[in-house]
Amino acid sequence: MTSAKTEEQQPTVLEQMGGVSGMLYSSLPVVVFVIVNFAAKNLMAAIISALAAAVVIGVILAVRKGTVQPAISAVFGVGIAAFIAYKTGEAKGFFLFGIWQSVVYGSAFLLSIIVRWPLAGVIWTFLNGRDRSWRADKASVRDYDIATFVWALVFFARFVVQRWLYDEDQVGWLAVARLAMGYPLMAIALLATVWAVRRADKRLKAAEEAAAATAAEKEVLDRTADDLLTPDMDEFKRVDSEARDKSRD
Repeated sequence: MTSAKTEEQQPTVLEQMGGVSGMLYSSLPVVVFVIVNFAAKNLMAAIISALAAAVVIGVILAVRKGTVQPAISAVFGVGIAAFIAYKTGEAKGFFLFGIWQSVVYGSAFLLSIIVRWPLAGVIWTFLNGRDRSWRADKASVRDYDIATFVWALVFFARFVVQRWLYDEDQVGWLAVARLAMGYPLMAIALLATVWAVRRADKRLKAAEEAAAATAAEKEVLDRTADDLLTPDMDEFKRVDSEARDKSRD
């Protein structure tokens, strides 16, 4: 009993990553980078400020959530973006990693639909610590295909718009596009995922209830059959006794 309760109380992967607040805070280093780069006209100062913001946010989340995972996540992405900006010597290089990351993610989501392992369902169950019983239901897989396709559209839309702004050297608008096409579009994709999750859960719950009802019905039938096939010894003794009495008479 104790181990079961402990297992239930363990945080999910999403909680270990900092939860929704951690995802929102991860946008702040981008804002800091653009503001400092615009105000100081100094790429190095913008890079250092963005990295410092990522470290501070990561530490705060680590203290609040009780795990170092938020700190690692906060610094890792910003660190790669800052390194690319430093190597290219251009502020717009800060966004290059995210741009190509979008096209990779979009392709992965599309591929997952083709191989019948829609990532919307796989990632949702992984982040929330749930099983993948929906994989056995074709209708549930189809619903998750739809949600996965919405995610793919989000990532490809990010790539097309931000790549165009990158080619046009629009650093300020790149930051706006990254933020505007970040969580707002993610919210739409999440709604599609929740829609798929609710439909799949409802369908699986109905299947489980039907299976339970069938099992209960089978149990009743088995007991009835046993009663019919098993002789009533008291009745057998009574009939035998009456037969002996008649034979004596």
